[in-house]
Amino acid sequence: MALLPALFLALLAGAHAELPGCKIRITSAALELVKQEGLRFLEQELETITIPDLIGKKGHFYYNISDVKVTQLQLISSELHFQPDQELLLHISNASLGLNFRRQLLYWFLGIYNFFSTFITSGMRFLLNQQICPVLHHAGTVLLSSLLDTVPVRSPVDDLVGIDYSLLKDPVVSNGNLDMEFRGTFFPLTEGSWSLINRAVEPQLEEQERMVYVAFSEFFFDSAMESYFKAGALQLTLMGDKVPSDLDMLLRATYFGSIVLLSPTVINSPLKLKLQAVSPPRCTIKPSGTTISVTASVTIALAPPMLPEVELSKMIMEGRLSAKMTLRGKALRIKLDLRRFQIYSNQSALESLALIPLQTPLKTLLQIGVMPMLNERTWRGVQIPLPEGINFVREEVTNHAGFLTVGADLHFAKGLREVIEKNRPTNVVDSSDPLSSAAAA
Repeated sequence: MALLPALFLALLAGAHAELPGCKIRITSAALELVKQEGLRFLEQELETITIPDLIGKKGHFYYNISDVKVTQLQLISSELHFQPDQELLLHISNASLGLNFRRQLLYWFLGIYNFFSTFITSGMRFLLNQQICPVLHHAGTVLLSSLLDTVPVRSPVDDLVGIDYSLLKDPVVSNGNLDMEFRGTFFPLTEGSWSLINRAVEPQLEEQERMVYVAFSEFFFDSAMESYFKAGALQLTLMGDKVPSDLDMLLRATYFGSIVLLSPTVINSPLKLKLQAVSPPRCTIKPSGTTISVTASVTIALAPPMLPEVELSKMIMEGRLSAKMTLRGKALRIKLDLRRFQIYSNQSALESLALIPLQTPLKTLLQIGVMPMLNERTWRGVQIPLPEGINFVREEVTNHAGFLTVGADLHFAKGLREVIEKNRPTNVVDSSDPLSSAAAA
């Protein structure tokens, strides 16, 4: 009987589990690039270590080894690979080290060179081990953590909305991949606690050929459009000389019967055209392409100075836009193109027929005046959660049913040391100090 309550709790937990809007897979193909850059950084860090002087006596043998400097470090053989339950495993073997130092020796009899050589070698190995381990610990837990701190988690996209890339659960590590699930949702900056329920298809990642794969569900894009809608950004007003002259003349002719009945102070007033989304646009992703559906109201009015506006007509506009996704650097960019356009009246079928002559000029207005403004905003893109200095190259976008994936390779636009030095914490333990480094380790 105890099985039934446990099953019910499991189903209840699954029902409330938050679906990811974005997934990222790092494949084993990326590890060689990461390893080479990481080892270069470790070599540079180890070459800066300070080795204390070695002073003392052994029987009749007195020694003073000082000013020890690391002149050359080579990590000849190394392997970096995914390991379940341990995430990443770095194995280094056959490392070589070059040293310069001053020596002062005093002994009472000859024939102890072999003893001296063995003693100095053992002493240096002990001192180096005492220094290298804290440096590796410091580089891995503090300096590399400062690099990971550059990954955007919850940050503004522009003045209106932000993006939330919080991890929904711990990364999953297999023998060939590291998979991460992110919330992947936009939010209005004025409503930081705002959230949208994710009912979209969960994105899936199955590919392994490229270094990294990023998957976005329809929810990712829907949350962006809902956020801009709530922020009041999905509206546009054109008035006076902002309305194309040909369209102005056509609208005045269309509504001449209404205009001629107005007072003389209103008849020649500037024409006002207002477009406003009546609901958040929706994204549909299919293998054949990505489309965005939008429904908006179009209000035509006369706007006499210092007087109330006079509404001439209000109609409904339905549009369908194609969306082409590209990834440049770390930014997901979108180019929109108007594919389908229709206007109608929600008052009567007869008025809808009267609007047919306005169909073509209004569509031209959208293509010439509105779409460039939309594309200027969407082409800025939104950043993908990658550390600073790492970019995507050779991207390839693939559409699926309900989500799309982007496969790419990685490129270090900046050296790892350059990024870490820029973001190095100011209040951390100095790895060159043997006492403080040992304490940290």
